[in-house]
Amino acid sequence: MTRSVDGSRQASSSEPASRLWTEDITIRYDDRIISQNLSVTIPDGSYTVIVGPNACGKSTLLRTLAKLIKPAAGQVLLDGKDISAYKSKQAARKLGLLPQSSTAPDGITVANLVAHGRYPHQSFIRQWTDEDEEAVVDAMRLTDTSELAQRFVDELSGGQRQRVWVAMAIAQQTPLLLLDEPTTYLDIAHQIDLLELFKDLNGQGRTIVAVLHDLNHAARYATHLIAMKDGQVVAQGNPSEIMTERLVEDVFGLKCRIIDDPVSHTPLVVPLGR
Repeated sequence: MTRSVDGSRQASSSEPASRLWTEDITIRYDDRIISQNLSVTIPDGSYTVIVGPNACGKSTLLRTLAKLIKPAAGQVLLDGKDISAYKSKQAARKLGLLPQSSTAPDGITVANLVAHGRYPHQSFIRQWTDEDEEAVVDAMRLTDTSELAQRFVDELSGGQRQRVWVAMAIAQQTPLLLLDEPTTYLDIAHQIDLLELFKDLNGQGRTIVAVLHDLNHAARYATHLIAMKDGQVVAQGNPSEIMTERLVEDVFGLKCRIIDDPVSHTPLVVPLGR
């Protein structure tokens, strides 16, 4: 393994370049081992999607990557440095997280909640700037929440709230963006809108890491796919190479046929039932 001047892991014949990776981590939750000796690399500049059955450890892994859970063993490295050594604001300037469920303070407006995404960039010396305002306005525009700016968050529908939380994460303007089931509560049109937005952000240089349940969305949008089962990674790589009928049956217990998606020419999972 080689490192660049900024600490990121450089590509080799067997490893992709990465700013975020784990080395033999063990994750415990309520005295129960969720994952053990888990090594995962998030390729730099990728649109990485993590899939797997319920309770397989997807969200726990994402929270560990985001410094919310400290591994019982091993380490998570961000730009070559153990993530636990970063202060919260330092880490939050490098990676943002959209958790699976979030609660807004009572009586807060959409604009003010999205503005919270700029908190890591504030300090005693650096107060609110035009750059911060532009980031908030742009994030609301991208998520189609501009018209909600003065609405109270607790008055919104579940789908509207989800888009507002995504806007806050985008306003943070981090090079790495971690998303735990970002399409929850959204109708199919808004699901696709968000997945396309993340694709655009990825095209602009941001590394995206998302937990998704829909295998066809995962296959269509991911440039790097991680499949998990029972707290372990069972396959990772390009979706076109690893999304097979055998993998779907082994991981999800679902018989299927994999055909070519006529629109995206990515794997399309057609369930046959159990």
